[in-house]
Amino acid sequence: MIYPSIDKLLTKVGSKYLLVNIVSKRAKEMIETDYYQMKENEYVSTKEIGKALEEVAKDLIHISE
Repeated sequence: MIYPSIDKLLTKVGSKYLLVNIVSKRAKEMIETDYYQMKENEYVSTKEIGKALEEVAKDLIHISE
């Protein structure tokens, strides 16, 4: 089971392509700046891509289309 689910994420973001773009940029930002919006122990994922997906799911990343 993948967390967070793609269905939940697509309700927050218009398309899969936009989701991939946003998450990849956020993951690169996490790697370069070591800045996280939640505490380290609040994330389920261990990798930055998963952490960025979790931030989208929790509405911590706002998308303006």
